[in-house]
Order: sequence, then structure tokens, then C-alpha cells
Amino acid sequence: MIQERRTAIVTGGARGIGAAVAVRLASDGCAVAVVDLDESACAATVSAIEAVGGSALAVGADVGDEASVGAAVERIAAELGAPTVLVNNAGVTRDNLLFKMTVEDWDAVMDVHLRGSFLMTRAAQKYMVEARFGRIVNLSSVSALGNRGQVNYSAAKAGLQGFTKTLALELGRYGVTANAIAPGFIETEMTAATAARMGVDFEEFKKRAASEIPVARVGRPEDIANMTSFFVGEGAGFVSGQVVYVAGGPRG
Repeated sequence: MIQERRTAIVTGGARGIGAAVAVRLASDGCAVAVVDLDESACAATVSAIEAVGGSALAVGADVGDEASVGAAVERIAAELGAPTVLVNNAGVTRDNLLFKMTVEDWDAVMDVHLRGSFLMTRAAQKYMVEARFGRIVNLSSVSALGNRGQVNYSAAKAGLQGFTKTLALELGRYGVTANAIAPGFIETEMTAATAARMGVDFEEFKKRAASEIPVARVGRPEDIANMTSFFVGEGAGFVSGQVVYVAGGPRG
């Protein structure tokens, strides 16, 4: 639970995991900037937050573009307050086997996951350092351990783990923690799209996945939101540089 009002930024906040995280942080007491490539797509998340009395701002930004990120973070600071919580959730997939993967598919995934997280963190950290308080949560994935057809995504998600650990080393002296969450199978539009690409019914796809998960179910966006809430809370100040696999069983 947040003990005082903080301003949080959640990238990729228009839907799925990002939307669930944004709503949870708002319920914890944060003012939340819901960031996505299309600002209008953030409306539903903002409405859900405001409906329960929270404060939210929809912000359109390309996290892979330096100027766009700079303008977005400055706007958030001006309209909501200095951001001291950042959740780097924005992500894309461009799956293919290595020999079929294009340079464009590689770059697209790297630009959003790694470059985007770098640019957002660099822009936000100055507010955290000034406040002597900060919480950075990066969304990795079980795919960081390797996953057929995802050499770009796996590399990016593994890179985020190293990024997280280095942030923890550099920023800890300023009261800033950095941690990563590595989700397993989470029921979202992205996993539904994966099933569609494979020509598999989504319900059957989930059933197969659940059969391999020790807790016998697939994950929900709220499962990731709950873990994020812990990392962001005041009580997690001595937890930093960690990667938690939220996957329904032991991973990593």
C-alpha cells in the first residue's frame, strides 16, 4: 500500500497487463499516467481509474523515440506531479524462427522493450533522485530463459533483467529500487493473438498451457498487478535488483 500520493507512469497501459497495473496502482493511492502509443486507446484505463475515485492522465508517446519520451515525462510532471514510480511494461512481439526473422522484426522488438525502457527510465530517474525515493519495475518474461520462435523477444526480455540489476546498483543510494517481473502465460490480447497465429482456438490454447503449470491455471493481468503493487510499496525498500517469475510455478 502506498503511504502517500505518488505519481506513477505505466507504459503500455491501454490494455492487458499494463491496464491492470495502472488500475491497481491507482487503488493503492498513486496518480497514474497511462502511457501508450495511441493516446485515445488509454481512455478505457483512465475511465476505470476515475470511476473509483482515482486520478489518471492519458499520454500518447512512442517509448522508442527520445523526443517523444522527453515530452511525455515533462507533461506528466507538470500535470500530475513529479513521477517517482515507473513501470516499463510496453511491449510488442514479432515472432519468427531465426532464419525467417527480418532485421526490421528484430529492431522493432529491441526498440520498444530495451530502448524504450532505457529512455523512459533515464527521463524519470531525475525526479526520483531529487525526491530520494523511486520505484522502477520492468516487465521481463519467462521467455528470457529461451523460447522457440522468439529470439528477438527472448533477448530483449533477458536484457531487461541485466538492465534492472544495473539500475539497482546505480540508483540504490538515492532511495530508488529497481526490480523485474517475469510473467509466465498471462491471458491477454497478446496471447490470444499468438493462438490465432498458430491456428489454435484460444480456449484450447489456455487449457494446454494450464496443464503444464503447477497451479493448474493460466495467469491473469491482476496477478502481475499484485506483484507490481508489492514492489512499488513503501515496505519493499530493501528489495532491489530482483527478478520474480510470476508463472504459477518455479521458473528461472
